[in-house]
Amino acid sequence: MLLWSFEKKRLDNVVEYREENYLMLSGIQHFLFCRRQWALIHIEQQWEENYRTVDGSLMHKNAHDQTLRTRRKDILTVRGMRIHSSSLGISGECDVVEFHQNSNGITLTQEEGKWMPYPIEYKRGTKKLDSCDEAQLCAQAMCLEEMLCCDISKGALYYGEERHRQEIMFTPELRETVRKAVCEMHELYEKGYTPKVKPQKGCNSCSLKNLCVPKVMRNLSVKTYLQKDCQEEAE
Repeated sequence: MLLWSFEKKRLDNVVEYREENYLMLSGIQHFLFCRRQWALIHIEQQWEENYRTVDGSLMHKNAHDQTLRTRRKDILTVRGMRIHSSSLGISGECDVVEFHQNSNGITLTQEEGKWMPYPIEYKRGTKKLDSCDEAQLCAQAMCLEEMLCCDISKGALYYGEERHRQEIMFTPELRETVRKAVCEMHELYEKGYTPKVKPQKGCNSCSLKNLCVPKVMRNLSVKTYLQKDCQEEAE
């Protein structure tokens, strides 16, 4: 097992991760929805498609088209922007970042005036009851803040079925949710540990349902399940 001292360094009580130890920012949404789902995807490298994942991928492909850079009056729109945070140890892409002209913003190369970043994340379906999507968007803002040396107070989620934006405020509580989730993600990833399943309503729509087998795993350990499967094949 790797020691934390090899994975990150600490300067003035601020933890900084090395680039090779960055985790996928998009994994925050998976992790807060289901820690086991996140581990199956990001630790065990398992994946299966269903209608929802394919539809979502097509939406993000269009949103990430880096050739679609537009400027309309006081809004500059950039797509597929690569972002990272050494303090959180994550990296990824923003679907869309709008830069709004604002006297309290930052300067941009080849652009006059000052601009305030406004991240926008595209999601298929409709607004969820939990805060998974909000946390993923907030993590993007925290990366942008670290990279651009600015403060970002809000962004937006765009849901495909509803076809409108929902503005999200990046509160201290939401930021703390992101920090705690990322810290636990790094701990589990370092250990290579996949948490046991916690069956929930969302299991039925999960693309990994057949790999996770939640109903079986609810009562059996992985070791017991594999032993039983091997015995059945031997018979």
